[in-house]
Amino acid sequence: MSNQKLENLLNLALEIEEEQRNKSDQLGVGFSKENRTWELIVKYNGNIEQLQSNVIRVEPLIAGYAIVTLPESLIDTFTLLDEVEYVEKPKRLYASTLFGKEASCIFPVTTREPYLTGKGTLIAVIDSGIDYESPEFRDEQGNTRIQYLWDQTLSAEEVNRMLPEELEGLAETALPPEGFLSGVEFSSARINAALKSREPEKIVPSFDATGHGTAVAAIAAAGGRLLNGQFMGVAPESELLIIKMGTPAPDSFPRTTELMRALTYAVKKAVELGKPLAINLSFGNTYGSHDGTSLVERFLDNVAEIGRTVVCVGSGNEGAAGGHVAGSFGMRKTPGEMRQIELNIDSYQRTVSVQLWKEYVDEFRIVLNSPSGQQIVVDAAKPGGRSVVVEETEILIYVGEPSPYSVNQEIYFDFLPVRNYVNQGIWSFQLTPFRTVTGNYDFYLPSSAVLNTGTRFFTPTPSKTLTIPSTASKVITVGAYSAVYEAYADFSGRGYPMQSIPGGRISQGDIKPDIVAPGADINTIGPGNIFVQVSGTSFAAPFVTGSAALLMEWGIARGNDPFLYGEKVKAYLRRGARPIRGEQQYPNDKVGYGALCLADSIPI
Repeated sequence: MSNQKLENLLNLALEIEEEQRNKSDQLGVGFSKENRTWELIVKYNGNIEQLQSNVIRVEPLIAGYAIVTLPESLIDTFTLLDEVEYVEKPKRLYASTLFGKEASCIFPVTTREPYLTGKGTLIAVIDSGIDYESPEFRDEQGNTRIQYLWDQTLSAEEVNRMLPEELEGLAETALPPEGFLSGVEFSSARINAALKSREPEKIVPSFDATGHGTAVAAIAAAGGRLLNGQFMGVAPESELLIIKMGTPAPDSFPRTTELMRALTYAVKKAVELGKPLAINLSFGNTYGSHDGTSLVERFLDNVAEIGRTVVCVGSGNEGAAGGHVAGSFGMRKTPGEMRQIELNIDSYQRTVSVQLWKEYVDEFRIVLNSPSGQQIVVDAAKPGGRSVVVEETEILIYVGEPSPYSVNQEIYFDFLPVRNYVNQGIWSFQLTPFRTVTGNYDFYLPSSAVLNTGTRFFTPTPSKTLTIPSTASKVITVGAYSAVYEAYADFSGRGYPMQSIPGGRISQGDIKPDIVAPGADINTIGPGNIFVQVSGTSFAAPFVTGSAALLMEWGIARGNDPFLYGEKVKAYLRRGARPIRGEQQYPNDKVGYGALCLADSIPI
């Protein structure tokens, strides 16, 4: 029987064989083969630190959340404890300027009164690292603007071992940040020592291998010290907190647990330094009901309320990826027509998963058809997991139940190859309603970043394609548009479709995205001071993050409004947003309230 304190995906992962987990892109995330342990996200009450032992590692975060690492054999016993309320496994995260600044009305407040630069504010970039040697992240004296750099992928022991002899005893011992157990924290003093050294990589051996984090940080905060300032960021005098997400493992990739640690670190540092903080997140994933109820989404809402903080998150690049289908049968008390949702699985696809989300109150007959026509009937009234082999493809099926935080039910399908690849062809899901109240349903595929090009639904629904955690209520969710064509970028993740109600008003509790910013063909800077052109909501978000820092400089650092943070920044940016060509009604699911316009967002 499933453990009701565990999310569906974790229950399934614990029920199946390890060989099956190894084939799945989703189910093995969080499990360490070397130590035979799981890293888990825990919602708790009381004193969870008392549960720490020689086999259970507890890392308290904020607001009743913790990351707990423990042997698989102890999970059921651990969840019996009263302190443990709910547990989720980590999920994998995927990465989703001059002209952009002009389009976003930034020049009017930076090149003339009030001459905003971001001075007195902090920008936290939680990403793939940064090229800290770049002049763009230094001040006029050549010193770094990075107050702290936490590289989660490094080993403190190895960093201390490579320190040059002449600096031994002078540089601080490399350690994880206080309150954390992994990675290495570098202070501005140590970064400055590296900048003056002939071997900076031995003093601060942190690198941005993909260039993603450097490009994001440059859009938000580059100082304009290269090429006569042509690529100056939005807030060039802001100070920086850099968190490089990941683990020391060779196949390292960022997970939601690393993100939660990074967010906790950033808000605690900002409170310690006494400065307002704008956090930039340009990562996300597609797993979840997309309604803000997962532990990670709820955790972000708590983070946004600590200190004087604004969290900006890119809406993801799934808008045109064909990874979502939505529909509704409406209210029915008797069986109605059947709907067929067709999924094309491309050749050489190693694995793919499908999530079906519906309200628990609704009753459907669910049938999965293979490319050759074999049928698998799924009884959504019987919770639990099962495994079926069809056409050289093993399908793990898990029927979930509502959680303490959501009324929705998930039916999860994981397609695993019996040999090398999942069977190519058209798989279809047949839904027939028995009794429905809302009759709504949503199908989701994993992020397009891990799927072959042809693996997609035949008749996708572009709405509700925001990646998680941009679905959190209290973050500023940023979509992308093309500043050249002044048009919505079709790859940009969309929110819920707006519904008109009597009186002509728009009914939607959480409007997402909040606004859009330039995210197509953006010129910025990568590692090694190389100029690059990038696209995606990853690069729209830092325009808004930098703008949030400028708003907080005007309000908090300059004393015009000491309460200009959090939801108030979101409200001001929404109010100042300008129309986009082709969009008639605002807010809407593509561009929210419109395009970023900082000059019209400042109440002066």
